[in-house]
Order: sequence, then structure tokens, then C-alpha cells
Amino acid sequence: MEKRISKVMSAVFEIPVIEINRESSPDTIESWDSLKHMKLILALEEEFEVEFTENEVVEMLSFQLIIMVLKDHGIN
Repeated sequence: MEKRISKVMSAVFEIPVIEINRESSPDTIESWDSLKHMKLILALEEEFEVEFTENEVVEMLSFQLIIMVLKDHGIN
């Protein structure tokens, strides 16, 4: 799952996959703004075939939190 998240984040934020890690967040990724956040959410929904709630979308502000939300959807 983490490799898939990294690939999606790399594509959305237009940065190399090696720059994505468990600490990645808007504080560590300069291009992570509100528009890119929505693109990330849509890309993750497509990649993992899930639909996030409004609360989850607001919550998913780091690599770690994305993992937690996906696990809540039964994805490992």
C-alpha cells in the first residue's frame, strides 16, 4: 500500500518518489496546497477504488494519516 501511495503522491505533487516518506505532509512538500490536496484525494480514490468522506478528506494531511484512513477502509 505504501508504495502505491508514494507513486500517487509523486505524480500529484510532481516530485520524485524518493522524496516521499512517512513524514511527508504539507510542511515537507512545497507543492502541497489546497488544489493539489483535492487532486491527491481524487487520485487516491481512483487508485484504491474507495470514496472518502468529507471528514476523511480534511483529515488526510500527511502520509501517515492517509495510511490510517485507507486502513479504516480495509486496505492493507
